[in-house]
Amino acid sequence: MNELPITDTDSQNTSAGSIAERKARTEFNKLQKRLRRNVGKAIEDYNMIEDGDKVMVCLSGGKDSYTMLDILMSLQKSAPVTFELIAVNMDQKQPGFPEHVLPEYLSNLGVPFHIIEKDTYSVVKEIIPEGKTTCGLCSRLRRGTLYGFAESIGANKIALGHHRDDIIETLFLNMFHGGKLKAMPPKLLSDDKKHILIRPLSYCKEKDIEAFAEAKEFPIIPCNLCGSQENLQRQNVKNMLQQWEKEQPGRSENIFAAVCNVAPSQLGDRELWDFNKLDSDQDRSHLFTRLDVVQIGDD
Repeated sequence: MNELPITDTDSQNTSAGSIAERKARTEFNKLQKRLRRNVGKAIEDYNMIEDGDKVMVCLSGGKDSYTMLDILMSLQKSAPVTFELIAVNMDQKQPGFPEHVLPEYLSNLGVPFHIIEKDTYSVVKEIIPEGKTTCGLCSRLRRGTLYGFAESIGANKIALGHHRDDIIETLFLNMFHGGKLKAMPPKLLSDDKKHILIRPLSYCKEKDIEAFAEAKEFPIIPCNLCGSQENLQRQNVKNMLQQWEKEQPGRSENIFAAVCNVAPSQLGDRELWDFNKLDSDQDRSHLFTRLDVVQIGDD
């Protein structure tokens, strides 16, 4: 059978396809480099990972934790210190949870992992009335189980997949609904003083993580317990911030910089600043906002 001749149109389509592929690869490389740089900067700024650390990477099956594990494994190969990574997922026995997805993915990835099976779903559904937000109780139950498991495997660091947008949203949630000026710190000592929590994605934007997860085709597992709830306060705050960003691009960067650039004397917390003993000889350097801010890479 005679082959069909290659036309100019075919050649042009092939050429256009090649250009598009090269452009897509270039954009992905820039994205991956940006995420690696921001994760590396956060780790360095907050001394998150040290030589000999055993880091338990909490994997939910969502875009954030997949990205965190991928970037940490990449950095592990070139880091100036030696550290161990162990991926851990908690199967909360939600109806329809695809139990095979994470074990298959992690086995192919070649990273040590554990799947913890604990039916917190039934507990949450029994305690929380229908239509009410389940996130608070669910997270507390999950956190307690993960803390205990980290101790059992000798992990001295627990890595969580919260990113920059999560931190900003939490700031406003606490202000609007808790009357507190607090967010999520990139590094935290747990209340029982036994665990150090780290958030390597603290400097990373959610839109970058979404693009990376899509490009990597991670096997995303949706949360049927709380992720589908409507009218969550966090979603309301997210919508507010997105609208602000449209009206004034760069506002989110300024808000995050403020989280990392606090002037206690300019607030009103008497536990942080001794207003009763102010005098003219007091060090006035604390009365002004510091000019140094956290720089987040955009290129």
